[in-house]
Amino acid sequence: MTKRLEPYRVEAFNTAKQSENKMHDDSVARKFGFSGGLVPGVDVLAYMIHPPVQHWGRDFLERGLIEARFTKPVYDGETVEVIAEEAGEGLALSVEGGGEIRAAGTASLTQRPVVPALDDFPDTAAVAKRLPVDANSYALDKWLGTAPRVWPEDGLAEYLGEVRETDAMYLREGIVHPGVLQRIMNKVLVDNALLGPWIHVGSRMQLLATANTDDELIARAKVTANYEKKGHRFVELDALIVANGTTPVAHCQHIAITQPREVVAA
Repeated sequence: MTKRLEPYRVEAFNTAKQSENKMHDDSVARKFGFSGGLVPGVDVLAYMIHPPVQHWGRDFLERGLIEARFTKPVYDGETVEVIAEEAGEGLALSVEGGGEIRAAGTASLTQRPVVPALDDFPDTAAVAKRLPVDANSYALDKWLGTAPRVWPEDGLAEYLGEVRETDAMYLREGIVHPGVLQRIMNKVLVDNALLGPWIHVGSRMQLLATANTDDELIARAKVTANYEKKGHRFVELDALIVANGTTPVAHCQHIAITQPREVVAA
């Protein structure tokens, strides 16, 4: 018999209302058939990280694996629950609200994570000048980078408030929340092209080490797929997030609709 952990209830918050990505703006999102601006998928994933950390503690932050697909939008102010059930040696996760599953995934603890060699992920600078997204922006096998970013203690505290994280461990021990690493994955797309409205639809993240509040973090990413499906333009990334140019902290795969069909058809 599977065991269900105590549900984790969150009042969702749209952290990106003022961002370049107007899919988080109420008026623009409604033009795409949504009820309002979307809570970013990277923040929904941050909600999903809470139960595994409660279950495995700091071990999950050092060698946990989480995968998620975002199947229906989460809206600002909605109360959603992250449901976690034991499934084998891992957890089956879902984000539920209003009688619907909004996201689903799994989490587990990897005994000996494979740490990719830094040389296999060349350090690549973000473009000097961003241009409107086109077929070459995320060409297959292209290497992409991000601007370096640091999350000092005050920035981390602000982030934890935004994603409604209640675990005091992050600030007490100066550990960057893994959801921050997902925001860096979004920056792989944002730092290298001027995008219109776009949607993050899925992620896989193998944590390799904790990042600290004084670490400088970048992503080294390769475009592994670029295709059209049901009229949408999808891009898939394989990336290593690196601290201070020397320490891999996460190996991530990221899937996004960079041009929804309404934009492609325009």
